[in-house]
Amino acid sequence: MSDVPHTVRRPGPRLSRTGRLLLVALLCVLVVLAVLAVLLLPRLLRGQPERTLTVPEGQRATQIYAAADKALHVPAGSTAKAAKRAHLPLPAEAKGNPEGYLFPATYPISSDTTPASLLTYMVKTAKERLAADGVRSYRTVLIASIVQAEADRPADMGRVARVIDNRLAHHMPLQMDSTINYALGRSTLHTSHADTRTKSPYNTYRYQGLPPTPIDNPGADALKAAGAPPAGDWLYFVTVKPGDTRFTADYRKHLRNVREFNEAAARRR
Repeated sequence: MSDVPHTVRRPGPRLSRTGRLLLVALLCVLVVLAVLAVLLLPRLLRGQPERTLTVPEGQRATQIYAAADKALHVPAGSTAKAAKRAHLPLPAEAKGNPEGYLFPATYPISSDTTPASLLTYMVKTAKERLAADGVRSYRTVLIASIVQAEADRPADMGRVARVIDNRLAHHMPLQMDSTINYALGRSTLHTSHADTRTKSPYNTYRYQGLPPTPIDNPGADALKAAGAPPAGDWLYFVTVKPGDTRFTADYRKHLRNVREFNEAAARRR
């Protein structure tokens, strides 16, 4: 016999029959989940929002087109071209121009989104929101766009809308600087006498009545104000300084307010 002691091997712990069955079942579940992930994940992800485009209240269509081009990673001018070619669900009065109906909101963008599909989604959203708020006329949207551009704050929107209605009822030109800014493709608080002679249907100093289309894409507050402005006899208003918009029916008082505005503007220069 050898003097070297024998090594005793003890058997390791063994899984019970139930444990082995559970392990097999778990492995089967994992295999099935892996197969499903490979087969279904691309389908689940396809069309899901990868990014978003936020349209602020009061933006013009040209601004929205440029932002959409960047969000969609398409050449500049692509969305503007799509707006002319696409058959958007617009009212007949719009004559194919979506200005005023690119509703301010945040829109999802996926790999399948095109300029035309994005514009269609915006216009459909506008129609749904307008219908929900009881806005049925193109005229209301048009007035709301001016209100959106002219009002210093939401609290003033109703009175601005009333001024517009009152001036139209009195057959007075609207004389809104915002419509001239739209005609000239700019945004400024200062309108010169030369500006008021601009030969454009959007020049509401030169031409009486409303401009031919909205001048921006108004939000819910402006639309509400245009649809149901408060009662009042105001014919004039001027924002002397932020938070201080003065409304009056007295032209001489309005001139004094304008003088204060000009003096305040001169001090800021």
